[in-house]
Amino acid sequence: MTEIDPERPHPARIYDYLLGGACNFEPDRAFAERFLTVMPNAAAAARTNRAFLRRVVEYYLSQGVRQFLDLGSGIPSVGNVHEIAPGAPVVYVDNDPIAVAHSEIVLREVPNAAAVLGDLREPEAVLATDAVSRLLDLDQPVGVLMLAVLHFVADAGQAIDRYAAAVAPGSHFAITHGTADAQPEAEADVLRLYAGTGSPAVPRNLAEVGGLCAGLTVIDPGVVWTPLWRPDAPASGDPTMAMTYAVVARKDL
Repeated sequence: MTEIDPERPHPARIYDYLLGGACNFEPDRAFAERFLTVMPNAAAAARTNRAFLRRVVEYYLSQGVRQFLDLGSGIPSVGNVHEIAPGAPVVYVDNDPIAVAHSEIVLREVPNAAAVLGDLREPEAVLATDAVSRLLDLDQPVGVLMLAVLHFVADAGQAIDRYAAAVAPGSHFAITHGTADAQPEAEADVLRLYAGTGSPAVPRNLAEVGGLCAGLTVIDPGVVWTPLWRPDAPASGDPTMAMTYAVVARKDL
């Protein structure tokens, strides 16, 4: 399992810094500032991703989904799943011990939620944890979230397939995924930056993100720039500045 390494930037702590959080180390902040020179909209994109989290959890609730598995959940910020769906069972999973430690503090008084130190690339191990066994009923629909994380997973499609095989029909999968489609000239610099973190980036284009949902029923409006996925109001500005695609898909019979 991942050890805490304060000398190496970690995606969860970089994301926390971009959101204005304080649970990060100097290497995370230095990396984020270098990233911002290549992708100046990265902080705004992180906030856009967080807004999508709220919308998709509310969508899950509207579809009768009442339990949640947040894979690559990161460091707690405002508007966590258990806050959007109070009382619903939630399991948060991250491979960063700091993210999990802070989640445990936040969840101390939340009996129906738990944080697990685990790797989403190991579905069988994640699903066998005590927290999942105690809080989630895999014979009922599960709302799975994989937000701003699959662009660090080379075999993302295989991982999704294995989770989909384990959950009940009616379960939903939400993905936000980094892409270089809007700024292809920056892709090499981004890949070079992340290559030194131990979490190399795997940006995917529109078709490749859609391909991650093979075998699932994609929900309208399909694969879109994240601000365009069922916005509360007409999106303003250039949606490509979100730097991520969003897609939600359902497991049918």
